[in-house]
Amino acid sequence: TWGAPVGWVAMRSDRLDVLAALYAGSVSWVIGYDTIYALQDREDDALAGIRSSALRMGRHVRGGIGLFYALALAGWGGAFWLLRDDWLALLALLPAALHLAWQVMTLDPVDGGNALARFRANRMTGALVAAACFVVGNA
Repeated sequence: TWGAPVGWVAMRSDRLDVLAALYAGSVSWVIGYDTIYALQDREDDALAGIRSSALRMGRHVRGGIGLFYALALAGWGGAFWLLRDDWLALLALLPAALHLAWQVMTLDPVDGGNALARFRANRMTGALVAAACFVVGNA
């Protein structure tokens, strides 16, 4: 998540409200995808006494991940809106939103291979959000 503040400050030093919303969205996204990653280690975490988000959410893990992904999209959308109050700018996030929804809908919390594939799919999420930032910043 440090890419957002470091990149923002390197490029400009104003509009910290936009940066705060962008960063809040990024933190929420990280919690979501880290929870997916933690699904692979639930048994080991329980034995070691580690209180991971995957354990804490229990049988509601898909809903919890969905909530964090929704918060991520709200943060990113808020940043876009603060930067450029144009509803069309928010459409730039649609591919990322659909990709995150696909992750949640197809996640099998019991299957470690499925969880790992959904975790790795977040490389595409990052690329889609970066593309959305490029579109909004240059349109």
